[in-house]
Parts: sequence; structure tokens; C-alpha cells
Amino acid sequence: MGIVTTIAPIALALIMLGLGASLTVKDFTRVCQNPKDFFIGITCQLILLPIIAYLLIIILRTPIELALGVMLIAAAPGGVTSNVLTKFADGDVALSITLTAITSLISIISVPYVVFLSIELFDITYVKKEVSMLSISLKMFFVVTVPVMIGMVIRKFADSFIINNLKIINKISIALFVIVFVAIYIEEWDSIVMFITRAGAIAFTLNVTMMVVAFYIAKFFATGVAQRRCISLEAGLQNGTLAVFVGLQLFGQNMVYMVPTAAYALIMMITSVIFVLILRRRT
Repeated sequence: MGIVTTIAPIALALIMLGLGASLTVKDFTRVCQNPKDFFIGITCQLILLPIIAYLLIIILRTPIELALGVMLIAAAPGGVTSNVLTKFADGDVALSITLTAITSLISIISVPYVVFLSIELFDITYVKKEVSMLSISLKMFFVVTVPVMIGMVIRKFADSFIINNLKIINKISIALFVIVFVAIYIEEWDSIVMFITRAGAIAFTLNVTMMVVAFYIAKFFATGVAQRRCISLEAGLQNGTLAVFVGLQLFGQNMVYMVPTAAYALIMMITSVIFVLILRRRT
């Protein structure tokens, strides 16, 4: 776990820096222009996803040692990969960027809240004693909020450079995401193989269920097809690197919690690509 412990915070900070560099003030003010789609998306991601994850844990009788890992990935905000796949799906990229940006900033409050509520609900006792909701929020502030703000400042003063290199920035962010999870798979392969059947089942069920639920909610309430596609992908693609970072703060070297996160990270990429291919065939 030494490599993961070292690179996860750095990778997360760099990913959020890249996200910030891709943002402008318009990405936040856009909410006021078309609040309906935004609130549908944020409701699916911040409220429905953790609720559905909790219900699936109960229904599938997920072991307690894996349950918190499932809630951890369910609490995580959307990842930068959702922006890329939304573009390939001919979805509303602007809405995707806005949802990713705002849920990422809100995550310094929402993620600790969902995680500590889950700890209480599942009566989990193997969390590091010195960790509190406030300490997690503060650490997330420095590796999530601060890099986003720095990235936005860089964008303001080097706008043309950032625009010309935005594709490279997105590729670097995705590469960092991949590096973190490759390191997990390499370092903890035995543990992952041992739990993958259980974790894989609930990770797959959660991912597919959430994308389908979000798709049909957006079908009835969102303003158009592009928004529907965006919202379903945002609900299904989470920031796994952030989930790993929070998990490290809670459990240190304990690997079990990370198995659902690693399983979900792999599954969400496969299911999301298949989902995008299906959408593209229908257009």
C-alpha cells in the first residue's frame, strides 16, 4: 500500500487542478440559466446514488467489511471521465462539466457526511480513532478545492494556452486515474481476487442500476436527449481517486474497503463505454 498511499493524494490534487483549469466562471453561472437539468443531475448523484447503494447493500447482504467501500464510491462526486464520455455520447458536455465541478466542490461536505453516517449505520469500528468528519473535510479541501481554485486562476491568466492543450490535460487526468488503480491492483492483487466476486457483483449492480434510474428520471424531467445522456453518465461515473484518498484517511493500510472502489472503477468504465456505444447506434 506504500505506493498507493503516496500517489493517491498527489494524483487527486493534479486531477482536480486539471479540472479547475478547464473551468470558467460561466460553468458555475450556467446553473442559473438552466437550473432544471442541473438539479435533476445533482439529485441523482448526491442523493439517489447513496440511497440506492445502501438499499443494494441490504438486499444483496453485502459483508460489512465491503459495505463502507461501496458507500464510499457512491458518495464520491462525478469523475473527469464522465465529461469525455458525455462528449462521445453526444450529450450535454457543458452540463457535464458543471455537474462535475459543483459536485466536486460540494464533496468536501457530502462525502464525509455520507461516510460517517454509513459508519454509524453499519456499526463499523475499525476506523482510525483520530479521524473526524472535520479532519476529512479539511484534508479534502486542500486536495480538492484548493487545486480547483488554482486551476481556475491559471485558466484566467493563460486562457489560450489552456484551451489549446485541454485535450492533453484531460488525457493526463485519465492517465493519473488509471495509475492509481493499476497500483492498487498490483499491490493488493491477492486481496482483490479474494473479494472480487462479492464486490464485483454489487459494484456492477450499483453502476448499471444507477445509470438506468438516472436515464429514465432524466427522460421524464430533463429538457432534452443530450441532457438525459449527460445525467445518466454523471450518475454512473464516479471519482474513484477521491474515494481512495478518503479511504486512506479512514483506514490507513487496511485494504478491504478499497476492493469495492477498485471493482467499481473497472466496471464503470466497461459499462459506460458499452452504454455510449448503444447510444451512438441509436442516433
